[in-house]
Amino acid sequence: MLQRVTGLLAAAAILCAASAHAQESARNFDPGKLKGPAKGRPNEVMVLGTAHLKYLPPTFQPASLRLLNERLLAWKPRIIAIENLSGTQCAFVRQYPQRYKDTIESYCGWDPAPARAATGLDLPAATAEADRLLASWPAVPTPAQRRHLAAVFLAGGEPVSALVQWLRLPEAERHAGDSLDATLVAALETRRGARGEDSLLAAPLAAALGLERVVAMDDHTADAPDADPKAAGEAIGKAWDNPATAKRRQMDERLHAKVGDAEGVMALYRAINDPSQARLVFDSDFGAALEEPSPQQFGRGYVGYWETRNLRMAANIREAIGMQPGRRTLVIVGASHKWYLEAYPNQMHDVRIVESLQVLR
Repeated sequence: MLQRVTGLLAAAAILCAASAHAQESARNFDPGKLKGPAKGRPNEVMVLGTAHLKYLPPTFQPASLRLLNERLLAWKPRIIAIENLSGTQCAFVRQYPQRYKDTIESYCGWDPAPARAATGLDLPAATAEADRLLASWPAVPTPAQRRHLAAVFLAGGEPVSALVQWLRLPEAERHAGDSLDATLVAALETRRGARGEDSLLAAPLAAALGLERVVAMDDHTADAPDADPKAAGEAIGKAWDNPATAKRRQMDERLHAKVGDAEGVMALYRAINDPSQARLVFDSDFGAALEEPSPQQFGRGYVGYWETRNLRMAANIREAIGMQPGRRTLVIVGASHKWYLEAYPNQMHDVRIVESLQVLR
């Protein structure tokens, strides 16, 4: 009898130990440490934190991006993801103007209606048609095919990918025809001359690398109007008034004063992509908001929105990578997003983060 009891106690002890070990393993599970596959090319991701170029001083000129473009071109990414909303997400938020009115006005400025009239394709049909065309895209498409695909991208709410096709055309072939009418041509030329990261960095780089499109990976589905916008703005603005913000402002003023040439632009990008900026940005912005003391906890709501947005952006990037495994991906995104879009994708099993300063040196 004693032996039986002793055996039962020993078995129970083993089960308890096994259960405790399983619980401890679950608590310590870190997918980012379980990298694979053992064979095959990894998915390399480089996140380029960028200033929003339209806000740089007038001394900045597109030609000053020359050295930066050379570095990015030499890295040879095969996927380029940009901080824009996709046509399909803009179509979604337009269905809910009571929640997304500000989002629509701020982030969905491209109106696909003229391209729909020119192609006969509404946004869902144009999205499907672009995928269909690219699935059997020839190695050497004709200018007519590129013009038509540009029009389809415009109808699908993807103007930056349309610009990629436009830039891949020889100058003499950049004219109306093949579903591109004069209105759409004018829109492409206007976008080509805009002072933004999509027009000056992403689209020209994609065209130079022989890519057919870019990936619009931004996400604003977490947007929602504040119950008291005035009080929320005042509370968060007060939290942002801190020494870290002052330090960032001083750094920006010093760097922006030198963006009139290519070396000054490189200095700007090296500075905002330096790992030391990660904690400074947090202390200035999200960390400060997290601790703001309003009874409504406006800051915590803001941080929740920010993290949700970045998680969904990371998911969009991951989806794009998963469709083309073993490629290099360049993510061009506002500098405050950079550290989140390195940390979150780095948890994925077959993603390797490439330090951007290695390319910017």
